[in-house]
Amino acid sequence: MEIWINPACSKCRGAVSLLDAEGADYTVRRYLEDVPSAEEIQDVLDRLGLEPWDITRTQEVAAKELGLKEWPRDAGSRERWVTALSEHPKLIQRPIITAEDGTAVVARSEEAVRDALGRR
Repeated sequence: MEIWINPACSKCRGAVSLLDAEGADYTVRRYLEDVPSAEEIQDVLDRLGLEPWDITRTQEVAAKELGLKEWPRDAGSRERWVTALSEHPKLIQRPIITAEDGTAVVARSEEAVRDALGRR
């Protein structure tokens, strides 16, 4: 299991605390420092079963500067969104846990973290 976090994020710290409390075996990826490639983002999206705009933090300054709210949300625009996420990792919703069964969850709640733990 791997968890993508921003240590400054309270939801991330909460997810890590819960993983620790449950004795989970996981690795931490500080994705603002160890930026995921477009291919890694695509893989996580496939594991999540989501589109890139579903995990984009549209209220971030970079999102507003890029005008993301006006970008089309269709298959033809998918690569553009993934590229934006890889070039501006702060736009990626967090935390994301990649579970051992090949799936992933956006773990912003205790229930989502527990769901990821149950996917071993």
